[in-house]
Amino acid sequence: MKLDLLAFASHPDDAELGCVGTLLAHKAQGKKVGVVDLTRGELGTRGTPESRAQEAADSARILDLDARENLGLADGFFKNDEEHQRKVIQAVRKYQPEIVLMNAIHDRHPDHGRGSQLVSEACFYSGLRQIKTQDENGQDQQPWRPKVVYHYIQDRFISPDLVVDITPYWEKKVEAIRAFKTQFFTQDSPNSDEPATYISSPEFLRFIEARAMELGHAIGTTYGEGFTRERFIGVKNLFDLI
Repeated sequence: MKLDLLAFASHPDDAELGCVGTLLAHKAQGKKVGVVDLTRGELGTRGTPESRAQEAADSARILDLDARENLGLADGFFKNDEEHQRKVIQAVRKYQPEIVLMNAIHDRHPDHGRGSQLVSEACFYSGLRQIKTQDENGQDQQPWRPKVVYHYIQDRFISPDLVVDITPYWEKKVEAIRAFKTQFFTQDSPNSDEPATYISSPEFLRFIEARAMELGHAIGTTYGEGFTRERFIGVKNLFDLI
C-alpha cells in the first residue's frame, strides 16, 4: 500500500504523543497515512510487549490508520548501522511515502535521537538503486526516497520550524494516547498498581496538552504539533502559510 504520509516511532506511543494530530489532519484531506514502530517497547517499566501491541492496534483503529506495523528492533539497543537501516529501507520502499515524520533529533530518551538518525539516513539510502532489498514475499523492491522528512517535537522543547494546526483533532489524539492504558494515567487503568513512571502521572498528560496549546498559540490556533526540518521549506503559494 502506498502512503502519502508515514510516521516512524522508536516506541509504540511516540507517534501518538508527537504527531498523530498531523496524521489525522491529513487523513481528513483524503491522504493515506500510517505508522511504523521501530521497537515493541519491551523495556518499558509498565505493561508488556503483548499489551503494548494490543494498545498500538487499538490506537490504530481510533486513528483509522491505513497501515501500522512494528519492525521488532531491540528496544534500547537498536543501532544506526547497515542491518537496521536495511529494515527501515524495506519499510520506506514498501509504503513509498511522500512525507516521512520521525522522532525528535534529540530528546530525554536516547532511543528517540538514535531512531531519528536511523530513519533519516535510511530515507536517503532508500533512494539508492544499488542498495538491494526484498519485500516480505521475496520480491525485489524499487528505490524510493521521500520528498521531505520532518522531526516531531517530543519531551524536550525544541524550537519548531513549522507548526501544524491540530485543533479539530485534539480530542481524537487524546483518545489515541489513552489507548495505551498501561503507560498513561486513566481513572480506570487496570495497571494502576504498577510502578509509577515519568509518563504515568496525571501531570504528564497535562504537560502534553500545555505543549500543544503553546505551539497552537504560536500560530493563532488552540492546539498545534511542532516539527523541525532538515532542509529549507518551500511553497508554491504564499497563502499556504496562513
